[in-house]
Amino acid sequence: MQVEKIHVTRGVYFVRIPDVGLNILCGCPSDVVKHLMKHGLIVTVERNGVTFETGPNAILLSDVMLQSGVVANMAEFPVLQMLYRQGMLIPDHPNNTGAKPLIIGSAEQVKAQMEYIYRGNYGLVSEEEILETGLDADTARRLMRMKLKFAFGAIRGTEDLLDSVVVADGPSEIRNGVTIRRTATNNFEISYAGETVSIDLNLARNEEYEPPYFLGMHNIPREYFGVIHAGEGDGWDINRTCMTSILMFHGKIYLIDAGPNILYNLKSLGIGLNEIEGIFHTHAHDDHFAGLTDIIGADHRVRYFATPLIRSSVTKKMSALLSIDESRFQNLFDVCDLELNEWNNIDGMEVKPVLSPHPVETNIFFFRAMWAQGYKTYAHFADISSLTVMENMLTDNPNEIGMSRAFYEEVKQTYLTKTDLKKLDIGGGMIHGAAVDFRDDESDKIILAHRADPLTLEEEEIGSAAPYGTVDVLIPNYQTYTRRNAFQYMRTYFPDIAQEQLSTLLNNPLETVNPETILIKEHESNETVYLILTGDVEMINTKTGVRALLASGALIGEQMALHGLAAGHTFRTRNFVNVLAMPTELFRRFIRKNDLFKEFSRLDENRYFLRSTWLFGQSLSHKTQNLICQEMTLLQAEEGDAILENGDGSYLHVIKSGAVNCPEGYSEQSEMLLAGEYFGDASILFGDQLEEGFRATCPTSIYKIPVEIVRDIPIVRWKLLENYQRRTGTSG
Repeated sequence: MQVEKIHVTRGVYFVRIPDVGLNILCGCPSDVVKHLMKHGLIVTVERNGVTFETGPNAILLSDVMLQSGVVANMAEFPVLQMLYRQGMLIPDHPNNTGAKPLIIGSAEQVKAQMEYIYRGNYGLVSEEEILETGLDADTARRLMRMKLKFAFGAIRGTEDLLDSVVVADGPSEIRNGVTIRRTATNNFEISYAGETVSIDLNLARNEEYEPPYFLGMHNIPREYFGVIHAGEGDGWDINRTCMTSILMFHGKIYLIDAGPNILYNLKSLGIGLNEIEGIFHTHAHDDHFAGLTDIIGADHRVRYFATPLIRSSVTKKMSALLSIDESRFQNLFDVCDLELNEWNNIDGMEVKPVLSPHPVETNIFFFRAMWAQGYKTYAHFADISSLTVMENMLTDNPNEIGMSRAFYEEVKQTYLTKTDLKKLDIGGGMIHGAAVDFRDDESDKIILAHRADPLTLEEEEIGSAAPYGTVDVLIPNYQTYTRRNAFQYMRTYFPDIAQEQLSTLLNNPLETVNPETILIKEHESNETVYLILTGDVEMINTKTGVRALLASGALIGEQMALHGLAAGHTFRTRNFVNVLAMPTELFRRFIRKNDLFKEFSRLDENRYFLRSTWLFGQSLSHKTQNLICQEMTLLQAEEGDAILENGDGSYLHVIKSGAVNCPEGYSEQSEMLLAGEYFGDASILFGDQLEEGFRATCPTSIYKIPVEIVRDIPIVRWKLLENYQRRTGTSG
């Protein structure tokens, strides 16, 4: 056999052609290197006394940037594995043959990946770019000297490190007689010496990329000030998530960094995506950055906390990855700049970012909150450099690359700041920290993280480990945040009802439901209406193909209370879910007594329809759903009626029933749109494009939703872009 194809995981294959020494990784979602390790496709070998890893030397990219709402191409860590762990870039290494790693794909995606890898490797690349973040000239010069030392003296273009092959029309040669041909979007044929294998990188609509590890399920109480340990590994740890902490303050949830598979991480902890109040970001390496694009999937702009220096570095990398203008970063997140070396007040919690020596711009963080005997403080030191590494960078010549003695002493003093809780990067090597540097640290508790190997005996004397899902409580909670949230959620459903009337519904039990539990089964009547307070619930109907995700604030079972109808879907918990459980009869009487039946029924019918669609069926908060439901209007069309004959681009049109013919060239997938599908998305995505030529093929009902509402919902824009790429066959 000349050409061997191995299925790795959903949407990922490995093609080996031993005769020419070509190993192609087909598909590269985040954490794919860990999948290759677990499948034995990356192993450690020894040659000529040198130990190194095997693995791919080429990567085939997905044609579409997004699959199932997740970025499909994250090639940074596979490339790093080739260059450094395989040794393809290391001088005099037995695996350095002069051949460069190869990136294969469409012109748009190859260009995006090359620029994204460049920014992931270096961050900001000149003093001018650093100065644009507001730092003074002396600091910019100091940072650039240090960055150049990490970069071995020069900022090199990605083309110096990688080769590329663009797959256009017809066969393209990869290397040494191996060819590749695209047969359809995300479908390829790889051929050599008369043998051919077919590669399909598409995910089905309800499929997701799989995480390489199992995290289990956890039920985390919301604390006043506490830290959830949500990852202590690194980008090569096959059993654990990358170094991540989740802060709880006043019952609100804040991420510190967002590594690969962040959505799976949150699911395991019983945290809904829409519960995320904000993210504090240390730097732009993929093991701390890859999940940032998943956070865009919230139904609101999550607050993004970083210094302008870090924000600029991250913005340039994300803009390259997504092929968007840098100015659009502010549309994806609610940007909240932090002042360097100062305590910044965030809703009562204070945070101080401090510079950390690293190849890309990096901040470590101190967090504190006031308590009885003063402040309680947590320090998060992700991606620091060891004192030994910094000592080897020292120079007294201000014109040489490296680090000054004054900056070294400043960093060392910061490292040893006494705190109540401190989490450390001890990954070692040329760009990570060492536990031994903290042997004399007087902090009350030290957590050692950011490595794949077990702790040594010496390290176990210095710091503790933190199993996944454990919590350190710095200030205990004496409040009932779930009751508070229940009142706020109910207020959005019934804004004009007096508080004493709402208490009729609120005075019911709070229940914790185990993961994968059916709350309500299709075709059965329910005796309870549930209000989701934390966690996620799936709404499933296999006959219609509906699989929607309901987040905190959503009501379940209200159809029975309003109309006496049996459930039209099955509702099943995904993780630990906390609910307010209200008797159906009580909910019905509350609606009738307050004369709410007509209006609540109208909005509930609209909500029910939105949940059943692919576009609006994922994690929309109750507040967002209610906003859409209040503004959407119903359009009736007869057979042959033109829907957008005047080029009306001010609405997104979602088909409730019936069918609509598409104009010629609208889609590569289908000429007709059916119930649950939509049109008018180009005006939302690109502003100035209007779509005409849609005609009803039979009596058809269509909901019109104002584009200004949809434009402000990140997850909906994300899905619109994914589907636009699929139906038009574009990847940009």
